Amino acid sequence: MDWKHRIRDVCVNPWHTKWIAPLLVLGDAFLCALIIWKVPYTEIDWTTYMQQISLYLNGERDYTLIKGSTGPLVYPAAHVYSYTFLYHLTDEGRDIFFGQILFAVLYLITLVVVLACYRQSGAPPYLLPLLVLSKRLHSIFVLRLFNDGLAALAMWVAVLLFLNRKYTAAVAVWSTGVAVKMALLLLAPAIAVVLVLELSLLPSVRIGVVAGLIQVLLAMPFLLDNPAGYLSRAFELTRQFMFKWTVNWRFAGEELFLSKRFSLALLALHVCLLGAFVIIGWLRPSGVSVPRFLQNLLAGRHQPVSLSKPYVMTAMLSSLAIGLLCARSLHYQFFAYLAWASPFLLWRAGFHPVLVYIIWALQEWAWNTYPSTNLSSMVVVLSLSVQTFGVLANSARAFDTTRSKQSGKQHMQ
Repeated sequence: MDWKHRIRDVCVNPWHTKWIAPLLVLGDAFLCALIIWKVPYTEIDWTTYMQQISLYLNGERDYTLIKGSTGPLVYPAAHVYSYTFLYHLTDEGRDIFFGQILFAVLYLITLVVVLACYRQSGAPPYLLPLLVLSKRLHSIFVLRLFNDGLAALAMWVAVLLFLNRKYTAAVAVWSTGVAVKMALLLLAPAIAVVLVLELSLLPSVRIGVVAGLIQVLLAMPFLLDNPAGYLSRAFELTRQFMFKWTVNWRFAGEELFLSKRFSLALLALHVCLLGAFVIIGWLRPSGVSVPRFLQNLLAGRHQPVSLSKPYVMTAMLSSLAIGLLCARSLHYQFFAYLAWASPFLLWRAGFHPVLVYIIWALQEWAWNTYPSTNLSSMVVVLSLSVQTFGVLANSARAFDTTRSKQSGKQHMQ
């Protein structure tokens, strides 16, 4: 085998992931250490988190009364418990350096889980360098200490458990992640489809009940004090977003951004895209039309389908991409969910590796442009559109249910 064929094989053969991945993790560990050493920490929400936790530890359980210097507590209960743990580990939040080390470890653990998901899904190794090169992603974890890092870990652990058909554990981890930040609700449509296809209706409902019970149990101390206050703050769906912070819709203009009709249009688009994915892609493994599938499901005649790992991961990440594309407003920390999903989605869309790298680079540039501009926000939306509609257009292959290992070689042709 000549050197050209060897390089090609390393780039496209998933077998090589088993030695490439550890090298990338090791290199990224050094990069995280270098960032902490050389790049100044940026205070945004950490102090506020610690102020809120101090109130919680002093006995406050009314969510409407838990506030910090930059605003009220607007995240669910698992966020409080997670940062309570960090509060104690970092000398009440004063030891920010140690906090950065903890978040670097969190980042690396999440990266390992992501790499495991990519390997199990048969992704070609040429995608893997993109998982460790994001400036914005490193910033979110080790320079900002946002709770999105914790939620991202929960998301990817849930994906890994779904890939290995540990459905109850997967939903439990996912629900816990939702209790850190409700952005993970964007995966709910695909989770429901995967469960119903694999398990049928009643087992899926039972697992759904588990997810709900986890939310109730985690929130119980706050629900007993002020249930309406907890629900309105932790899961506020009517929040008015500020135009100056938007990463994705700046090019639309402030008047349109703040309008009710724009919000309703995005909601309608979200519903339509989910419907399109259900009809064209997600229910493809059932082998029947949507009406027939629903009839069989409700009549108890649905035969469980064995889903491939690439299908499961594509379904879940496409659900995420749809939600982000149709989001009322994206802030920079939302990149914690998208950054590791994009290379996989671009691959499943069937794009040539060169095009994958170009789109990735454009997206990375857009998310690193601060403050956002008309051009950068347009690139954010276009890159999400390319991922979403690319997967939809390539649904015959993107939602293939073949369980055999994929070589990835066809993607270099």
